[in-house]
Amino acid sequence: MKPAQMERTPFADLDQQPREMTAMLLAALDEMGRHPEIRRVRRTAMDALRPEPGWQILDAGSGAGDVARRLAKVVGPAGGVTALDYSAATIAAAVERHDGSNVRYTTGDVSALDLPADSVDGVWCERVLQHVDDADLAIAELVRVTRPGGRISLIDTDWSSLAFDGVPPAMARTVVATMHGRLTPKQVDMGRTLRRRLVGKGLAEISATPVTCVFGDPASAAVVLPMVNPMVPAEVWTTPPGVREKWFSHIDEAGARGDFLAVLTIWAVTGTVQEARRQY
Repeated sequence: MKPAQMERTPFADLDQQPREMTAMLLAALDEMGRHPEIRRVRRTAMDALRPEPGWQILDAGSGAGDVARRLAKVVGPAGGVTALDYSAATIAAAVERHDGSNVRYTTGDVSALDLPADSVDGVWCERVLQHVDDADLAIAELVRVTRPGGRISLIDTDWSSLAFDGVPPAMARTVVATMHGRLTPKQVDMGRTLRRRLVGKGLAEISATPVTCVFGDPASAAVVLPMVNPMVPAEVWTTPPGVREKWFSHIDEAGARGDFLAVLTIWAVTGTVQEARRQY
């Protein structure tokens, strides 16, 4: 799902995972894409991107290609979509799911695109930039390949917004702090920085919409939030001994009472490329 130059997470190293783990992670991406809150984020971003029939669109970090195929239906036979992902395993899964629409699947690095300048009318880049070493370099590449007047849509998470209710506050703070400790600063707050980054690249007509995802039960939250998913292996937890077990016990109890709550903000930021962007 993600481009080159990444932090070492399972999704970042998808091609290096055992086959069983790869299959599990791809299934997790599929389930996440079907989640009502993620679909709401995508609708918000799609409304801002406003793709048109005949457009050529780059889906940078396309995963298994579900958004790329949706975009292909919008641009129609006169347009086309390039679905690019760094992971060969993910692209292979996307090809297996191809529905005959005008999508071209390819591996590549979002920070070093093998595309000509001004070659696309629009870009979709969802939950990718939090994983690259240099988000501004990647955005510069997205701007380079987009024609003047074209649109770029960036979607990313603000992990610092993550909050819980229905579980002991001190334990929730411990779990969240532990997660933040495993992330770099850019991974924690990438979503909120997207507008500033597009301003810095000279884009115009920038819209920035925070979408607060609300998860009212543990099963729903577990699809998007790894720290709520009991299937995430215990060995990746770095909390003090016993915290993981107590945490999931409290989550189960909150779920049974019906008062579990988790919230997370994902930002959808879109801008129009200007001719002046060539100075960047």
